[in-house]
Amino acid sequence: MSTVAVANLTKSYSGAPALKGVSFQVEPAETFALLGPNGAGKTTCLEILEGYRTPDGGEARVLDMNPATGGRRFRESIGLVLQVTSLELELTARETVSAFSKYYPKPLNVDEVIDIVGLGHAAAKRVKALSGGQQRRLEIALGIIGDPAVIFLDEPTTGLDPDARRKIWQLILDLNSRGKTILLSSHYMDEVEALAHRLAVMKHGEIIAEGSPAQLQDRFSDHAVIRFGLSGNELPDDFPGPLRQLVEVSRGWATLRARDPAPVLADLTNWAFRHRYDLSSITVARPSLEDIYLKLTGDGEGAR
Repeated sequence: MSTVAVANLTKSYSGAPALKGVSFQVEPAETFALLGPNGAGKTTCLEILEGYRTPDGGEARVLDMNPATGGRRFRESIGLVLQVTSLELELTARETVSAFSKYYPKPLNVDEVIDIVGLGHAAAKRVKALSGGQQRRLEIALGIIGDPAVIFLDEPTTGLDPDARRKIWQLILDLNSRGKTILLSSHYMDEVEALAHRLAVMKHGEIIAEGSPAQLQDRFSDHAVIRFGLSGNELPDDFPGPLRQLVEVSRGWATLRARDPAPVLADLTNWAFRHRYDLSSITVARPSLEDIYLKLTGDGEGAR
């Protein structure tokens, strides 16, 4: 049985549709990312799954419960890490987690949770003295202290420096390895690639693509990108004419795009060998997940 099951979900605000028959499933111990530009409908969808909103139509089930009517049993089974959380600045990290643990009938051990999120060395610090990354770890601790089966993470690393982001990623991977099912909302495509087993891209209140990051790259990549550094800012005069038509030159780099990279690479390396041209910087890659996301979503405005 799927941990999360959404079928033909609809929701409108003042007659304007926000969700138009959204359907997807999340399996046990899976990390599933819901993506989309601002206004695509993903926040509405997540708020329905969290029990904050009721749909106009369709069905949402989390742990085989209706979020709108699951009551206390439902709320005790999920953990929320919102994009913005108000913390009591004068409490210590341990006092904060301890206070939240009292809301649950069978909470995890407070010190164990503090260790899980990597705050053992900062447990006695007041919240106001914690760094941004440490405060985010504390917010995750509050989301898992009740030992939830499902964790909702809304933009978990927004505003953090690269080192803090990577530490949060590792924490999320560790939680998933403990069997937690995770629903993730993020605008960082590298984050989605690192964390999500599968993802759904939303636009105008509808899911326009779904699958693993690799599946989406295979499905929507129509070319490979070949890139190499130039010894100057321009192509050599003897660069092959047929390849010259494919090349874009910018800031000392040459970029070629080809549906089938093999013959292009053969011609390029053959020319470089004959003319002793250095191609040590050459790379061949498919469009990134971010490239595909931008291609799918475009610049249009979606539903709320």
